[in-house]
Amino acid sequence: MPDPLGPLFDALESINGELTGFAARLARLEDGGAVRGAAKQGTSGEDGGNDSARVRGAPVVWHKVKAEERAELWGEFTAWVIRMADTYELTTEQLPHACWWEHGAVVAELTALWTGWESAFGNEEDAAAGPYLWHDAWARGIERIGRSWLGECTNGYHQAKSRTVWGTDPAYRKKIIDAGPPGANHGGQAASKAP
Repeated sequence: MPDPLGPLFDALESINGELTGFAARLARLEDGGAVRGAAKQGTSGEDGGNDSARVRGAPVVWHKVKAEERAELWGEFTAWVIRMADTYELTTEQLPHACWWEHGAVVAELTALWTGWESAFGNEEDAAAGPYLWHDAWARGIERIGRSWLGECTNGYHQAKSRTVWGTDPAYRKKIIDAGPPGANHGGQAASKAP
């Protein structure tokens, strides 16, 4: 009698082989990135080059981008968003046309998609899996964007969410810090453990 789990084990072995191949490819890409990064560092800094040059595909954290770099980077990003919105025929239900840049979660999601796109499509060493995986991330990201701003701006006008802004009240932060982590008592000492 054939083993009923045989096909499952064969499939798992195949998946394991693919994962091993991806891990090896990732290691090669990381090694290549380190070599390119070292080469880039050798041409910057001491010899007067720009030591803050961003590697394409590197993560972007907008509040950490230097002021002198922000305008150019924002222009590149904006052009990419507009191009992608047209290429993928996004609707206002998917991306708020009139105000997407005013929604922090939307900008964060699009920024991640942008840097992922740069990495997937700007890497000559990629064996074509990057673009496919990026498209999968794009589909999931656009779906999350639609949920993150809850369609409040589908009418073409920005509508501020009715919400409490968490980061503007220092007393709120102090209250949470003073309360301590779960399991801590109000005296500031950790709750005793049961024997």
